Amino acid sequence: MTGSSPSLSAEQGRPAVLAFALLRGAVAAGLGVGSITVLVLALWISSPASDSSPGGALHAAAGLWLIAHGAELIRADTLSGVPAPVGLVPLLLAVVPVWLVHRAARDVLVPEEGRPVPSAAGAFAMVVTGYLLVGAAVAYYGRGGPLSAHLPSLLFPAALVVAGAAAAGVWTAAGRPVGPPPPWAPVSLHEALARGRFREQAGTVCRTAAAGVSVLLGGGALLVAVALMWHAHPAQESFVRLAGDWAGRVSVFLLALVLVPNAAVWGAAYGLGPGFALGTASTVTPLAFSGRPALPGFPLLAALPAEGPGTVLNWSAVAVPVAAGATVAWFTVRRAAPPGAAREDAWSPRETALAAALAAVGCGAGTAVLAAAAGGPLGTRALAEFGPVWWLTGAAALAWTALLGVPGALLLRAWRLREPGASTDEEGEAAGNPQPEPVPAPVSVSVHAQARVQAPAHEATSRASHDSDRRWWLWPGRRGGGDAAGAAPGSEPDAASAGAPASRPAPAAAASTPVAPPAARLSVPDRDESFEPYDFLPTDPWHERTARPGGPGRPETAERPRRAAL
Repeated sequence: MTGSSPSLSAEQGRPAVLAFALLRGAVAAGLGVGSITVLVLALWISSPASDSSPGGALHAAAGLWLIAHGAELIRADTLSGVPAPVGLVPLLLAVVPVWLVHRAARDVLVPEEGRPVPSAAGAFAMVVTGYLLVGAAVAYYGRGGPLSAHLPSLLFPAALVVAGAAAAGVWTAAGRPVGPPPPWAPVSLHEALARGRFREQAGTVCRTAAAGVSVLLGGGALLVAVALMWHAHPAQESFVRLAGDWAGRVSVFLLALVLVPNAAVWGAAYGLGPGFALGTASTVTPLAFSGRPALPGFPLLAALPAEGPGTVLNWSAVAVPVAAGATVAWFTVRRAAPPGAAREDAWSPRETALAAALAAVGCGAGTAVLAAAAGGPLGTRALAEFGPVWWLTGAAALAWTALLGVPGALLLRAWRLREPGASTDEEGEAAGNPQPEPVPAPVSVSVHAQARVQAPAHEATSRASHDSDRRWWLWPGRRGGGDAAGAAPGSEPDAASAGAPASRPAPAAAASTPVAPPAARLSVPDRDESFEPYDFLPTDPWHERTARPGGPGRPETAERPRRAAL
C-alpha cells in the first residue's frame, strides 16, 4: 500500500507534498493496527469457548498496539477490583510499528519521478503528526475497554519511540551523514568533525558498541535456551496448564514468542551480575536466588534456576560479559591496527584506548535502554517490579566491557604491531633465499638493423622451404615469359633462381649492432629514420628477375643444370 501511493506533479507546491507525508504517516499507523487486529480476530474466531464480544477483541487489539509502542495499560477487571498496571512491553511486537514509521519517513524523502521531495524537517514533522493522529484515535477507542492506556505513557515513551523511528528514517534517506554540529556547539567539536580520522573513529565506536550489545543479547538468549532444555518438563506442564484447547495453546505460544527478546535481555542481565527482579521481594542473580518470588504461571518463567545459593553452573554465566568485552577489544583493534598495517598508519595507544572506552559506554547505554524496555510492572504490590533494573544492568555492562575491552584492545594492538627480531632476517639468509638478480636494461635496436643482421639465417631457411614453389612467371604454357616459355612442361626451377630478391649487404655499423635478448625484443624499438616501410621488396628491374639462363641479368643461374622435362 505504501509502495503504490499516488504521485504528485511538480506544480502541486509545498502544501500537497506535506499532505502526502502526513498521509504516509497515517497509513503506516493503520497498517500496524490492522495487522494486530487481524491476528487477534483470527484467534478470537478460532477459540471455541470465547466469552467476549467482537468489541472486546477489537479493544484487546487496540491495547496490544499501544503497548507495542511502550505505553502502559491499565487492566480494570482484576480480582481485587483495583486497577492494575501492565507495563511489560513485548519487544518482538514492537519491531512492527517501529519499522513502519522508519519506512514511511524514509520513503517520503526518496525522490520519485513526478513528485517533489519535501524538506527533512517537514517530512519528519508530517509523518510523526499523521502517525500520532491515528494513535490518538486508537487510544480514545480503547478507553472504555478492559485494557485502557495510561495517558502520561502515551507521551513518554510512546511518542518518543515514534519520533525516534521517524528521525532514523529521515537520517537514512539522507545517506546517514555525520555533522555538521549545530552553530551553538563548541569550536573544538566543529574542528574534530572536520577531520577524517574523527569520523572513522566515531564509526568504529558505534559499530563496536552495537557488536557488544549483540553479543550480550546472544549470550542471554543462549542462557535461556539452555535453561529451558534443562527444565523442559516444568515448562511443558506450565504450557499445558495455561490452555486446554489448541486455539488457547496457539495464543500462549505466540505470546511466548513475542517475549523471547525480553527473555534474552533478562538472560544478559543475569550473566552481567545484577540479575532481575521477580517482584518486590525476590531477586535472581548468579550468586543466589533469594526471596519469595511472585511467579505467574508462564512457560518462559519455568527456566528459572533453583532457589538458594548459586552453583558452578550458575557462575559460568559470566562467560557472556567476558565474550562481550573480547568483542569490544576485537572490533576496536580491527580498525585501529588492521593486519599487516605499518606502525605509522595505526592508531596511537591513546586513540585505541579512547575508542574502546567510548564503545564500552555505548554498550552500557544500549544495554540500559533494552533493560528498561524489557521490564515493567505486571500488577500492584508484589508484581510492581518485574524484570531487570535498568541502571544496574547498564552500569554492569559498562564495567565489564571497559575493564576487559580497553586492556584487551591495547594488548591486541601491541601484538599486531610487534616488530620481527633480527634473527628472522638471519634465518632467511641462511635458508638460501637468493636475492633477485637485476634484470639488464633492454637495448633498443631498430627494426631495420635486426632484419639485416638476421637476413643470412632467414635466407638459409627460406631456401630450404621454397625449393618446390612454382612461381607465377615460370608456369608452363605462359607465352612471352623468357625462361618460362622455353622450359619443358613440369620443370621445377630453383627458388633462388626463380626471382628471389638479392639481399643487399648490411652496413658494418648495422652488422656490429648488438641484438637485444628475447625479453628485450618485446619492447617497442626506436624508429630508425633511414628505415623505409617497403625496403624488403625487390628493387631491381623486372627483366633482370626473368632473364634467360646465362644472360646478363642472372649470371648466377647460367651454370645451374636444366632438369629433365617430365
